[in-house]
Amino acid sequence: MQRATSGWSAKVAMRYVASWAALSMVLELAWESAHVRLYTLWSDPDPWYVARAVLHCTLGHVAIGTIAYGLAAWLLRRVDWPIGRPYRGTAIVIAATTLFTVWSEWNNVYRSGLWTYTPQMPTVFGIGLSPLLQWVLLPPLMVVMIRVLHRRRPRYGSE
Repeated sequence: MQRATSGWSAKVAMRYVASWAALSMVLELAWESAHVRLYTLWSDPDPWYVARAVLHCTLGHVAIGTIAYGLAAWLLRRVDWPIGRPYRGTAIVIAATTLFTVWSEWNNVYRSGLWTYTPQMPTVFGIGLSPLLQWVLLPPLMVVMIRVLHRRRPRYGSE
């Protein structure tokens, strides 16, 4: 049975959003830790500066992904879209986050100069491949993980 987002209790909606954000935190931290070497900040002699930058980027990506989750929930009128509309919801998240990333990478690398790529960073039309892949690969993985967790969760009445 399909239920509109407005029919969901705030508690259930927050459970889905919190699950997304928590999974996002783990996966984004792993991704950021792995691909930081493709940015010149990795060579900074202060390891605390690098650690702060990784944490800053991780939290930013958690926020971006969670906002995209909310956008998908709003457009699909389902807060449980990873369960009821996984393909459409994932497509919305990938589109929104990838578009934002293209703008953000272009703006911060070429316009503002806030960060730079190392020569090892593969690019697509000047945009780093790693940040693009981040948003193509992680959202579908998160949807799969939410679906698995949802199946394993015991049911004690209606949500």
